[in-house]
Amino acid sequence: MLSKAIRWFGALLFTVLVPGTVTVALPYYILGRTLTFDQQVGALAQVGGLALLLVGFAVYSWCLWDFVVAGRGLPSPVDHPKHLVVRGLYRYVRNPMYLGVLGILLGEVLVLRSLALLQYAALWFLIVNVVVRVYEEPNLSSRFGHSYDQYCRHVRRWIPGLPSVRSDGAG
Repeated sequence: MLSKAIRWFGALLFTVLVPGTVTVALPYYILGRTLTFDQQVGALAQVGGLALLLVGFAVYSWCLWDFVVAGRGLPSPVDHPKHLVVRGLYRYVRNPMYLGVLGILLGEVLVLRSLALLQYAALWFLIVNVVVRVYEEPNLSSRFGHSYDQYCRHVRRWIPGLPSVRSDGAG
């Protein structure tokens, strides 16, 4: 079992390597390594995009906190959570961390007004959906058994809803 400090270091490293690559490095590459911003910084789309980007980052950060503190692990195969995380935003939707990253990407689409980034975000979400259905859900079901299956019956995969799962994981 990793110590708390090592787990937080791992969470930071994971964030830089995985969501950092998805939301910074690949968009930079897609845009041709020349990030040029429209001079109309006050445009409604760009302001909305900035708000969406910040909300996406807040959602991701909150979920990462819950993974490290409640799950006692990382959102990576290196140190899987030891406990099923069903508190915080996980009470409303099963994959809020991915939705946070999607929010960051869509915020970038609006701020940078880029069709190429919109296409990338759509492809990324399609791939994530396949990974969730084919790998993550079966893996979580085998690791957490009835608790996870009960959680899935009460909390939707992508569309947030009212919480119906107690924060201790019982349905």
